[in-house]
Amino acid sequence: MVKAKDVLVALDRITGGRCVTDPEDIYSGRHKFVIRKSSNVPGKACLETPGLVCGDPEAPVTKLAVTMTLTECNIELAGATGVDAIVAHHPLAEAANTGGVPMRTYLGLYGIAVFELHEAFHGLHPGIAFIHGHQAFHVDIAIGGVPGNILYVGRALKGVNTLGDIIDRLDYFMGLDEEKRMLMAERGERGCDQITETNVATGGRILVGKPANKVSTIIHIFPHTGFSPEHLAQVKSRFPEADTVLASISRVSADHPLAKKAKELGMNFIVGNSHAMEILENGMPLAIALQMLLPDVEVVLFRERITSTPLVMAGTPAIREYARDIAQQYLVNRAATEAEEVKRRAGTVG
Repeated sequence: MVKAKDVLVALDRITGGRCVTDPEDIYSGRHKFVIRKSSNVPGKACLETPGLVCGDPEAPVTKLAVTMTLTECNIELAGATGVDAIVAHHPLAEAANTGGVPMRTYLGLYGIAVFELHEAFHGLHPGIAFIHGHQAFHVDIAIGGVPGNILYVGRALKGVNTLGDIIDRLDYFMGLDEEKRMLMAERGERGCDQITETNVATGGRILVGKPANKVSTIIHIFPHTGFSPEHLAQVKSRFPEADTVLASISRVSADHPLAKKAKELGMNFIVGNSHAMEILENGMPLAIALQMLLPDVEVVLFRERITSTPLVMAGTPAIREYARDIAQQYLVNRAATEAEEVKRRAGTVG
């Protein structure tokens, strides 16, 4: 029988030994991929500990889910469908990833072991570059000395000649036509044509340049990791042949300093897949690798779909009426309600 500790062995093999296998490595400072993440928001720092985060190493694992970010929706789906282990790409933080309650309490309720990888998984495969139409010949996972500030520099693949080719390639790989059909179906079922959805709203687009502009050498960046205009200038200086900046996972607007710097340097700028697509870019290869190494375990992919709906159309008429009543009586007019409650109690006592 496969146990949680066997999942850890598989993850350590997949990452080439990057997982935490000795708990002392979490505090020793010796482990390269135990990384503290902080933007100095008081009390909100997070320590990445790739490997088994919570759960009994001896617990049996028969069904395993791979997800991007652990949420209470993931935990409830796991509990309802017999998943006893979840591998999350992104790091876990107490309460933040478990519905506001202590991690051991919630996960222990359903007997779920949870693993994380994040930076320990980055840089292991060329897939994200491939999906975006280039083959990286230079990779740096800490550009400027910033852990997780990832850079790819690559040459366009055969058949990828223009910015338009990159957009078409992304739409094909990510199934954007299917996502659009799903959105149209939901709009029809809910009778609301104003519903929007992440994958459709965040498709690839060109910020600097035109679809017919030629592409040869691409600087592929991930703005949310801390990549700056200064970094871009340094990379362009090192690779002067680069003609295109491609930003994926996170995105910027056309008036962002990165886009302005690219234009100043005479380069195209294109935004590719958003973070919402990483479950396919990184999550699916990870899930298949786990299935190959643990053939007796059923592996599933947890994929979240986030929609935006006008408030006046959200939910059923019954839930909208309920929400209005709660808001009016207990939230907006709380002081008046509490005064009435005091009077009621006083009358009851009298």
